[in-house]
This record gives sequence, C-alpha cells and structure tokens, in this order.
Amino acid sequence: MPVRKNPRLAAIRCVAVLATALLVAAPVRAAEPDPSDWPAVLQAAEGQTVYFHAWGGSQNINDYIGWVGESVEERFGVTLQHVKLDDTANAVAAVVAEKAAGKDKGGSVDLIWINGENFVSMQEQGLLADGFATALPNWRYVDTGNPSVTTDFTVPTLGQESPWGGAKMVFFSDTARSGDVADMPKDTDALLAWARAHPGQFSYPAPPDFIGSSFLKQVLIEQAPDAAVLQEPATDATFAATTAPLWAWLDAIRPVLWREGRDYPQNYPAMKQLLGDGELGIIFAFNPSEASAGIAAGELPDTVRSFTFPGGTLGNTHFVAIPYNSSAKAGAMVVANFLISPEAQLRKEDPVHWGDPTVLAMDRLEPADRRAFAAIDRGVATLPPSELGPVLPEPHASWMTRIEDEWKRRYGG
Repeated sequence: MPVRKNPRLAAIRCVAVLATALLVAAPVRAAEPDPSDWPAVLQAAEGQTVYFHAWGGSQNINDYIGWVGESVEERFGVTLQHVKLDDTANAVAAVVAEKAAGKDKGGSVDLIWINGENFVSMQEQGLLADGFATALPNWRYVDTGNPSVTTDFTVPTLGQESPWGGAKMVFFSDTARSGDVADMPKDTDALLAWARAHPGQFSYPAPPDFIGSSFLKQVLIEQAPDAAVLQEPATDATFAATTAPLWAWLDAIRPVLWREGRDYPQNYPAMKQLLGDGELGIIFAFNPSEASAGIAAGELPDTVRSFTFPGGTLGNTHFVAIPYNSSAKAGAMVVANFLISPEAQLRKEDPVHWGDPTVLAMDRLEPADRRAFAAIDRGVATLPPSELGPVLPEPHASWMTRIEDEWKRRYGG
C-alpha cells in the first residue's frame, strides 16, 4: 500500500529548503569595524579605497597627503584618494544630500579633514560615524592634556574625530622692507594703527575662507566687551552687543586695506604671494612654521620673520572624521591611526614637508622619537614655543556662522 504524503508538511519543507538557499545566497552585511579589535580592522581595510576629502590649496600639504597614501597602500593595502576641496562645506553638503536620499551605506566621502563649524554641524545632524578615535592604537601617544584634542569649538568630540595637527595664529613680515619685527603691532588696535600708517599693506581673505574667518575671530575676541560670552552659543541679544566692536573695527580698517577693501585675497597662498611680491607688508597664518616653510620653498625671501601678539592669538586642533555612511570605514580608521603615528607626525612637523605642529605628547613617546622631534630644524622664521604667547580658545561654532553671514551682508557685495 503506497504511503500517503502530507501535502502541508511537504510545503513546509519546501519553504524551509528555499529559505535556507536564500540565506546562503544572500550577502552577509559586514559588522561595523571595531577599532578595539585592531587585527580585524586591518583585515577588513585591506583592499579598500578611502576617499579623503581634504583642502587642496597648498602643494606641500598635497605632497604630504600623497606620502601618506603611498605609506598606507604599501603597509596596509589601503588605497588613499585625495579629493581636493576648496571648502570643506562641499564634502559636508555631499553627506547631507546622501542622507536625505536615504543612502545610509556606500557613501562617497570616507574621511574628511575637518574642524569647528563643520564638525559641529555634522555631529548635530547625525552625519558622523560612532566614536572611534580614542580606541585607535596610536591614541596612546596623543596629548590628551590639551583640551582642544577632545573638544572642538567648545563641543566635545566624543571620539568622532581624530586629532591631526595643532594650529596657532602667527603674523609675519619682510624685515627688509618693514623693519624689525620687534616694532610690529602687539594687538589688533595696534594693527589698525599700523594699517593706517601703511595704507594698502594689509588685508585678509574674505570669509568663509578658513584663514579669513579665523582672523575675524581674533579681532572679535580682542574687541568683545566680554570674551567669555563667546564660549556659549550665540543668541540674537548677545550677538548684536558682542560683535558691535568687531564691525566698528572692520569699518575703520577697510579704507586702508589692500585695494581699499574692494577686493580680498582668495586664501592664504594668495596672501603669501602678495607678501613675496611686496604688495602686502604683514600677513598671517594658522601655523607657526608657515614663514619658514615659505622660505624653504623659495616662495618668500629669507628676510621674512614671524611675530605674534603677547596677549595671545587664536589656537585650535584640526581633525579627521569619518561620515556615518562611509563605504570604507575600516580603511578610514587605518588612515586616521597612521596620521597620529610618531612617524607621520614627525614628518608633518618638519617644515621641509609641512611644518604643522604635532598633537602628540613628547613624554609619551619612545626616547628615539623624542630626540627626532627635538632635532627638527623648524627654520629661521619659526618662533620657539616659549615665544608664541597664550592660546585664545575658539568661540562656539554658532558665532562664526552668524559672523560670516553678517560679513557677507556688510562687505561681500
């Protein structure tokens, strides 16, 4: 007698077989890389291409990033593509657009050179990967005693960006034309007086250029009735009262600026060219080694020297961050970790290559690395750390957004 088959049981078995087949065939979504399991990160990173969106306006920085790319490809099998930006906001806008389109995986931006306003904006919008920086193997070398490596424009980084370099505003001039730097301005009031005595010899890049906006913050901090207010978010009431002296200062200096304030240098390299050509008498940078680097590159005469304001100048730390939808998070972590290695930081601080101050703590390094940092020839125009003066902290990011908008309204036409 034939055995009767249960059609319902047969159907269940068919579904189970089909489900098993689909499960085997379906791609397994990889887990988010965990920097605390570094061997797994290295394994996942091999073969990845990291699109590093970073400012591309300086040849020596571009060359340095190129060296980083060669290093991480040779050692870790990670390909680094430098996407050159003229404004970091363009990379942020790309991530914003992808999130709006629901592209939460496979984003076009894997790593961003970032700080300040753009970091705060991305953090607030949930556009950054979970905190990773403090779990990187090379984090043990970072100078965590410096509060600017764990906060950015007063906002805690929560490990969502990894420090890459330090910054401190310095000024410089050509002593062959302008005289001894000891006689240069000691604050923004004296700078205004100098500009009036030397019409056409000073200017600054128009915001939102980073260097131009940083200069406005320097003036704001010095001229504000109460600079402590700048550490809190700006409000309509505090903005009007606190920035009034800034606009008064800018109104006063505008007639004696280069080209009478009708035009502004595009960026720092443009200012450097104008100093080298003798059109400007004083310029400034956000790197104490910039003057020496310019001399070494043949872009500035060897008579250029640096000076700073005894009362302090703006300082901060710049970072790299990974967007939440990066398509190569493991590779981006490998690059970020290499950037804070003693080897990479040593090369970066050397003015021959860049001259960007390190974020590492010397007492956390091996003796050989400490000696190597101490032996760097920082150049004839670089002030020693003891002469750089106090660091003025960055205002809360909300101040700069409003100031840039108001500057454009007043002077951007």
